Amino acid sequence: MTALDLSSPVAVVGTGTMGQGIAQVALVAGHPVRLYDAVPGRAGEAADAIGARLDRLVEKGRLTDAERVAARARLVPAGALDALADCALVVEAVVERLDVKQELFRALEDVVGDDCLLATNTSSLSVTAVAGALRGPGRFVGLHFFNPAPLMPLVEVVSGFATDPASATRAYETARAWGKTPVACADTPGFIVNRVARPFYAEALTVFEEQGADPATVDAVLRESGGFRMGAFELTDLIGQDVNESVTHSVWTSFFQDARFAPSLAQRRLVESGRLGRKSGQGWYDYRDGAVRPEPRTAGPAEAPAYVVVEGDLGPAAALPGLIREAGVEVREKESGGVGRLVLPGGGRLLLADGRSTAELGDTVHFDLALDYRRATRVALSAAPGTPRATLDGATGLFQALGKRVSVIGDVPGMIVARTVARIVDLAHDAVAKGVATEEDVDTAMRLGVNYPLGPIEWGRALGPAWAYALLAELHRRDVAGRCAPSLALFRHAHAVDATGGSRP
Repeated sequence: MTALDLSSPVAVVGTGTMGQGIAQVALVAGHPVRLYDAVPGRAGEAADAIGARLDRLVEKGRLTDAERVAARARLVPAGALDALADCALVVEAVVERLDVKQELFRALEDVVGDDCLLATNTSSLSVTAVAGALRGPGRFVGLHFFNPAPLMPLVEVVSGFATDPASATRAYETARAWGKTPVACADTPGFIVNRVARPFYAEALTVFEEQGADPATVDAVLRESGGFRMGAFELTDLIGQDVNESVTHSVWTSFFQDARFAPSLAQRRLVESGRLGRKSGQGWYDYRDGAVRPEPRTAGPAEAPAYVVVEGDLGPAAALPGLIREAGVEVREKESGGVGRLVLPGGGRLLLADGRSTAELGDTVHFDLALDYRRATRVALSAAPGTPRATLDGATGLFQALGKRVSVIGDVPGMIVARTVARIVDLAHDAVAKGVATEEDVDTAMRLGVNYPLGPIEWGRALGPAWAYALLAELHRRDVAGRCAPSLALFRHAHAVDATGGSRP
């Protein structure tokens, strides 16, 4: 099954931001495009708006004048659904209400031919449920574009329970012919991206709710240590707090209130207060004229220790001894079969965040995970109220000697980056194990859909097969509500054996 021929008309129903974006993608790819909106005059206004964007593409050299003229001639506002009768594909981008979408597609079934592919751009509703109202649900698929559709490369091609494989393949190949990167996905709450991405927001909110760190500090650590393009608080402000919370609530409800997807009370209060982010002028941050962006919590200068002793295997932090030597601090090696650690001259220990509370470990400071300790510009440290000041100062001075800014947060088990990455890795493995998508498609979706620095499966491999499971198991022991309970899929991955019966390295 191949992509739709470029001579085949494509219709877009719903002419808001997403509808216009999808129409532009199909138009620039070469299709005749029909625009329909239930509100009189909206389709014409949308056609004019798309035409203006085509003008800007010409100005930027991305489209020739001849291509713009030809594309504009192929774009036709439709005054009634009947005008879509000869379309080979109809993509819906109307309000996120099941009854509205079902009514629309029932009407479309009476208009279009039997071979017309019907698609919904829903991000929160079940593709299977929308198709359930149709006489022929086999030709119905989800085509979930990301905003802005002309710029974002990812399209989730979602097969409902009754979707014909041939229909899904045609939709997939058509998206690829349009210059997009499609990923195949089963109909599950949140599909790939909105399912696997929930911990990125949830863990930041948890750290805030537990008074471990303020939003500016959490965001700085996620960016400068975790390698994420944006922090969770600034990203939800950009998305819209109401939109982000609505998606979270939808996924949580669809999974029968699974604790792993639970919404945040802090975010609920923000939405109730009308602080929706950039669009309202205030969210976690203040965007009004004259507002000053808060600075992340950054420790003052501290003296580096004369030496550190490296004991055991530091795992994901194995690069640190080399960086410490390069910084001019003596590194002494000591054989140890226990948990990897750095020991300061006074006996204080530095441990990579492992899901345990710092308070239970005595003279210890935890340091957070980094995507790349050499390139990271900030490292978070976690100390308990009883942590000796000399140990915290020594840890601070050590990382400052490596050229890092240091943020000291509260005693939050798993800290910020470590718990976030572990939970994302877990949900990715869970999705693959349940047939939502392949490992490759999960990684592609998360890199392209939300700009993660690594795909979660790839990230998990780099951290070691048992790392995420071990951290989440420790978190779950300390909070048995189930939010951080590792999945069976992650357990199997962590405890897999090789073909000879030995433990996998």
